[in-house]
Amino acid sequence: MVAVRLDKKVRARVDPSDVVQGTQLELFRRLPDYLERRPMPFRLWLLKTAQEQLLVIRRRHVVAGKRSVGREVPLPDRSSLMLARKLLAPTLSPSQQLDRKDLARRVRVALAQLPESDQEVIIMRTFEGLSNQDVACVLDLDPGTASKRHGRAVLRLQRILAEGGLTESQL
Repeated sequence: MVAVRLDKKVRARVDPSDVVQGTQLELFRRLPDYLERRPMPFRLWLLKTAQEQLLVIRRRHVVAGKRSVGREVPLPDRSSLMLARKLLAPTLSPSQQLDRKDLARRVRVALAQLPESDQEVIIMRTFEGLSNQDVACVLDLDPGTASKRHGRAVLRLQRILAEGGLTESQL
């Protein structure tokens, strides 16, 4: 999760393992409070804490430094293919299917054009397999809001893919 979400330009300064270690330290520090309150399932609390650490690192290395970082979210080819398979209709004939590498590239480029909030909800739902309830818990949203945000983000991504040359029958 950390490796997928860590901006590749920040990776020149911060290794994903450093983020994981920082998250572990924060988890240890906050564990008594979690055990007392149990505000959410443990795995979601872990995910949310890691996401918070990523935000701190982003602020420290991008926002505070007044440096512009591209909006591209570096995803491994495999995850882009997983997203593309979920977006494309399962009834495509082999002649209609795109080459895997080209399709993964197109999805990465299209995903990078979305606002960060859309990227985040699509990654959580599609790549990480979280439910709308889980996404709502991690992002401190109402479950209905998380569901609507995901639906709108998928529609925006499909529109960008269509504008990039994928026909309606391929979506």
